[in-house]
Amino acid sequence: MMDYDFKIKTSNERSKVEDLFDYEGCKVGRGTYGHVYKARRKDGSDTRDYALKQIEGTGLSMSACREIALLRELKHSNVINLIGVILSHNDRKVWLLFDYAEHDLWAMIKFHRAANNKKPVMPKGMVKSVLYQIFAGIQYLHSNWVFHRDLKPANILVMGEGIERGRVKIADMGFARLFNNPLKPLADLDPVVVTFWYRAPELLLGARHYTKAIDIWAIGCIFAELLTSEPIFHCRQEDIKTSNPYHHDQLDRIFSVMGFPLEKDWEDIRKMPEHPTLLKDFKRSNYSNSSLVKYMDRHKIKPDSKAFHLLQKLLLMDPNKRITSEQAMQDAFFQEDPLPTQDVFSGCQIPYPKREFLTDDDQDDKADTNKRQNPTNNGAQQSDQGSHGHNAKRVRLSGAPGTVMSVQQQDQQTQQQQQQQSQQQQQQQVQQQQQQAQQQAYKKPANKRREPRRHTLQNGIDYNMLKRMKQIELERDILMQGLAAVEKAKDWYTKQISGVQEKMKYLGRMGSHTDQWSEAQQERIELQRARVLEVNRHLGMLTDSTERGGLPLHMNLAMHHPLPHLSATAAPTTHMLNRLKQQNHILSEEVNQKNDRITTLEREKAGLLREVYQNRIPQK
Repeated sequence: MMDYDFKIKTSNERSKVEDLFDYEGCKVGRGTYGHVYKARRKDGSDTRDYALKQIEGTGLSMSACREIALLRELKHSNVINLIGVILSHNDRKVWLLFDYAEHDLWAMIKFHRAANNKKPVMPKGMVKSVLYQIFAGIQYLHSNWVFHRDLKPANILVMGEGIERGRVKIADMGFARLFNNPLKPLADLDPVVVTFWYRAPELLLGARHYTKAIDIWAIGCIFAELLTSEPIFHCRQEDIKTSNPYHHDQLDRIFSVMGFPLEKDWEDIRKMPEHPTLLKDFKRSNYSNSSLVKYMDRHKIKPDSKAFHLLQKLLLMDPNKRITSEQAMQDAFFQEDPLPTQDVFSGCQIPYPKREFLTDDDQDDKADTNKRQNPTNNGAQQSDQGSHGHNAKRVRLSGAPGTVMSVQQQDQQTQQQQQQQSQQQQQQQVQQQQQQAQQQAYKKPANKRREPRRHTLQNGIDYNMLKRMKQIELERDILMQGLAAVEKAKDWYTKQISGVQEKMKYLGRMGSHTDQWSEAQQERIELQRARVLEVNRHLGMLTDSTERGGLPLHMNLAMHHPLPHLSATAAPTTHMLNRLKQQNHILSEEVNQKNDRITTLEREKAGLLREVYQNRIPQK
């Protein structure tokens, strides 16, 4: 039985996120799985900034469980660091605590893409440092048998000022999976992974046996975007949530840049599940003038440059021909000056603006504006905004979290300060009400049977099955005790029947001892009455006992149909004999019923034992 008092005590002693961190009004983004806030510790133990990620909904989703499990095991300088997990008992929310990253590649590329920016592309040294650190993080994941499966600029964070200035962090492990060697096919609902713009062609053609080369393709797309400041394979995203991996427009965009794949370029393309659909929807002649060389040349990336050679190795149609992350880190592109550094902003000030804090109205307005003004890019920008989300343009804050610089927000803050005293007085009342509500919620409902736990199979043993076997043994013991009591009562009634029958042989005959009835027979009748009272007392004691698994049938008979009390002048009659025989017959029936029940329980126990032994014997 659960100790509800202990549960209430532990829940009250558990640290609450609102008591530990100051994050109100400091939302920096909203992703597929929840909100992200910039936070600082209230106790002032350090001045670091943290990222608080609130998981959407109540409880833990499978994606959140997967992300937590992986991040607890993965420790690398280029992988986001999970500091802790905080459970909010009142609203059943889950909070993930990360190191705070001030920038991400999505915002940095957007900064260079702006029309009024004098630097339309990212500096070469910065591109090289960013790309090298991405490869270092992915090489660590792949060496630990982990696919990321959702690499995109929004999930590549860059640390701001501080100890890890300019350090790249791979974030958002919600789609990450462990893989084995050899690779196994994934579930039927798994193919739709990775944002469409960064999705490898084998995924778009329905491959279920894909490899870590899908992450290499995504890095190639990011590399091209860093060089040109625009997505290389952007297309419409109207069916971003479809369960069908095949996407005609995305394939058309890839072929428009890369050209239609020939069988010599991709030997296993015929094995793709969507290959018949591909031949039906596309004509090779429509893409005869398309090539990666022409596309990059339009963006002033020469085909003889080392950057282009590396990009070409990353964006090969055949996943078996793509280079690995380890090979990419040894490429000549990283051997020439400027060499990659751990600080992507090395030698210069950070040119990118800090994250802006959002309000709920801002996000709604931003979503509506994107839908009206930019329907082509709407899906990708709203699909999943990474661990720290994207920037907004309404409320600009600077300094410590919660310091609002706009006039409207300053007025609101002034009103809040005036009401702060009254709110503090009300907090105690609210906490008391919450504690009372928790106590009522934890009270066990009356006359309600607790449902058995579903997940009880551990180490090959079903503990629900063992619990049922113990119940069977207990019920069997109770039935055996009741059976012994019934047998004892039956023996007594049999003796009484024999005695009455013996008396009736001589009753009413000539020469019988009728003269001595008043003395000898009266003594026997009194003895019989005393025995009847003793049996009734014994049955009453059994009735009051709640440890025998219920009221046996002979107890009910003793209570509702007691033996007739014989008077001083009464004599044994045929009616008395019939009553005794009736009682004996009923007791015999009860004995048979209990024996049948014991047999049934023995069969059930044998079946359970068989199932336990089968589960514990390893399969050959």
